[in-house]
Amino acid sequence: MLMGAVVLLISSISAYLAYVGDYPIGGVPVAQVAAGREGLLTALRGVRGTSAAYAAGFAVLYLFLVLGPYRRGEVWSWWALLVAALTVALFVLARVPLLGIPMGPGGTGAAFTQTAVIVLGLLLDVGRVTGKR
Repeated sequence: MLMGAVVLLISSISAYLAYVGDYPIGGVPVAQVAAGREGLLTALRGVRGTSAAYAAGFAVLYLFLVLGPYRRGEVWSWWALLVAALTVALFVLARVPLLGIPMGPGGTGAAFTQTAVIVLGLLLDVGRVTGKR
């Protein structure tokens, strides 16, 4: 539950920055990257806003699963949470070969930290799947 709440908070902050902040892209403020080209500035803000929206949607769905079927002990919800977390990790991992972004804090760290926390939590409750509680 804590992970879902943290992701929802961070995605809300990210959406705020997308729409009204001057967030950095490669260490350069977005307004400077756009260099007076309003269409480009709007597009860059839109991309970040869309990413934040999907992260918030994932967090809300995650919270509904954790607070509903997972809490009731429904096995399918354990698998749904695992597959969702691994899907995020897989898509982020695609950055490495496709964009040349390095593994680690600057490129993949946050997503893999999120995935690791979720998978660790699920592994601590693997008895839900095996029937050995």
